[in-house]
Amino acid sequence: MFLTALLGAGLLTAADTGKRLASAAEVFQEIMQSADRAIPQKLLDKAECVIIVPGLLKGAFLVGGKYGRGFVVCRREAAGWGPPAAIRVEGGSFGLQIGGAETDVVMLVMNQRGVGRLSQSRFTLGADASVAAGPVGRQATAETDALMTAEILTWSRSRGVFAGVSLQGATLRPDNGVNTELYQQSWGIKEIVQSGLETPEAGRELLKLLNKYSSRKSG
Repeated sequence: MFLTALLGAGLLTAADTGKRLASAAEVFQEIMQSADRAIPQKLLDKAECVIIVPGLLKGAFLVGGKYGRGFVVCRREAAGWGPPAAIRVEGGSFGLQIGGAETDVVMLVMNQRGVGRLSQSRFTLGADASVAAGPVGRQATAETDALMTAEILTWSRSRGVFAGVSLQGATLRPDNGVNTELYQQSWGIKEIVQSGLETPEAGRELLKLLNKYSSRKSG
């Protein structure tokens, strides 16, 4: 199954991309609606970007074989969030929290150093970008040096359990084919998230939810 999904990864249609954007919105909404197991509001309000990878696959017969496709959305200079850019996540040590065949992954990019990583052709968490498992609970805050200095905070949800998880070794790179499909040009991630591009219709629900839960960045 994992191999089939991997081989078919380059064959996504516009309908597939729309469904994945809808899934990303659904994942975010379900997590934030959880009263005591949500992404901490203070961290979300400070984040520069949000990365959501719904249904990351784990190949049981491949050591460390993991693959996911998702989207990154960053704040505009003015209030609100910009258009989504497609991103791929591959490999990495996802820890014991991810025990199922599919897992939803959420990441917060916390500072401009992290945003700068998005302009690279690929980067690895823990090697190129500092990463830490995010705390859980709406009122939780960054209480350790690792959380306060990390470029990216990460969470996973598998079998209904939402928890911080360190994605050490996971590699992120642009999903160029999907980005071309969405915007009819071969834009890079940085070009998309920092542009004045119109958000595709399929991505508007995700932006609506991001604006609902955190429309402005806090200091």
